[in-house]
Amino acid sequence: MQLSRFSIGTGDRFGLEGEAQIAAFKELRAHGGEADIVWNKSNREHVIIGSSPADQAAAAAAAIQRTGWDGRWFVDADHITLKTVDWFIPHCNFFTIDVAEAIGKKASAEARAAYLERAKFLLEEGAAPVPVTQVDIETVADKFLASVQEAGTTYRYIAAKKPNDSFVVELSMDETDAPQTPAQVAAILVAVAAENIPLATFAPRFPGKFLKGIDYVGDVAEFLSAFEAETRIVLWASEKLGLPKGLKLSVHTGSDKFKLYKGIHEILVRLGAGVHLKTAGTTWLEEIVGLAEAGGDGLTLAKRVYAAAYARIDELVAPYANVVEIDRARLPRPEDVAAWDSATFVHALRHEPGSSTMQSDMRQLMHVGFKVAAEMGKEYTDALLEYRESVARNVQRNLYARHLLPLILG
Repeated sequence: MQLSRFSIGTGDRFGLEGEAQIAAFKELRAHGGEADIVWNKSNREHVIIGSSPADQAAAAAAAIQRTGWDGRWFVDADHITLKTVDWFIPHCNFFTIDVAEAIGKKASAEARAAYLERAKFLLEEGAAPVPVTQVDIETVADKFLASVQEAGTTYRYIAAKKPNDSFVVELSMDETDAPQTPAQVAAILVAVAAENIPLATFAPRFPGKFLKGIDYVGDVAEFLSAFEAETRIVLWASEKLGLPKGLKLSVHTGSDKFKLYKGIHEILVRLGAGVHLKTAGTTWLEEIVGLAEAGGDGLTLAKRVYAAAYARIDELVAPYANVVEIDRARLPRPEDVAAWDSATFVHALRHEPGSSTMQSDMRQLMHVGFKVAAEMGKEYTDALLEYRESVARNVQRNLYARHLLPLILG
C-alpha cells in the first residue's frame, strides 16, 4: 500500500478518542487539507494498558463507522520487532519496524563486502544529493547494515502472512544515541533497496532532542538543514534506487514540536514532498486536560493521576528514559496541586505554542503516566465518557490547531 503525501500518527491509548480525532481531520479537509489517519500503538503500550491490537483495530473501525469518514486510515503496529509482531499481523495494515536493538551489531563479512561493492557508486560526484565518503559507507556497513537486514527479515515475515499490497512499511532508526548524517541516510537506503523492503516512510534520528510532549530542544536551523537534505535523499532514493514512489521521512515523537512545523511545511512545499508525523501521546494528555477543565470529579481524578505518577516516577519513566528529561526539583508537589483550581491545573498541563504557564516537567511526567489511568480501569474510561464534551473538544483542538494546521496548511 502507499501512503498519501501527508499522514499523521494519532495514538489513542484508551480507544475512545477516534471520533474527536476524525473531527480534526474533517476540519483540516474543510480548510483545504488532506491527510491519512494512522492509529498507532506499540507493543509496550498495549502491555502497559492491557489492550490488544484487536482492540485497537476495533476502536478505529468503530470510529470510522460512527463518523462516516471516507478518508484513508490505517492501524499501525508501532515499533514492532520480530519478537512482538505476531499478534499485530491480523489487525494492522501499517508496520513500524524498529531495529534499535540491532544497531551496532556486525553483519557477516560476506554481507559487508557485498554492501560495500553495491554502495561504492555513492562515491561518484553527483551520485547522491549530498556528498558521500568512504567513511560514511563503512560506518553504515559496520553500524547499520545488520539492522537493515533484520528489518528485511521482519518485513518478509509479515509479507508471508499478509495479502500482497495490503500494508505499509516504515523503518524506524530514530532511537539511537547520535543522529545519522544525511550521507549516512543515503547509504542506509542503498542497503534498504538491497533488502527489497518497500518502504513508505523512514524515521531517522534527527539532530536535537525529541522529548515527550514538549517542544523541540536544539538548533532549529540545524534540524531544518538535515530535514531538507534527507527529504531530498528519500526523493532521490525513490527515483534512483527503486524504492517506492512517495517514500517520505517520518518524524517520531513529533507532537508539540511547534518550533519546527513552519520550517518543515516550507521545505515540503518547496520540494513537493510529504511527511509522516507521529503525535500519539498528546491525545492522552488532552484527555487529562479535558477532565481537569470540566472541574468537579474530572478535576479530582486528574489530580489523583498526577499524585500517583509523582509517587511512581522511577517506574513510569524507565520505559521512556531516552525521550524524557524531568527535573524533579521543578515538579509541583501533589499537596500543592491538590489545592489548584481547574484553570491552574489546565494552564500547567496544556501546551500552547509559546506558552509561559505550561510546566514541562509535569507535562512529561503525565505523558508517561498513562499506566496510572490504565490501572483505574472503568473509573477512568467512565470519566472520559461523562466529560465527553470537554475531553473531545480538547483532543480535536490540539490535533487540528496545533499540529495539522501549521504542518499541512502553513
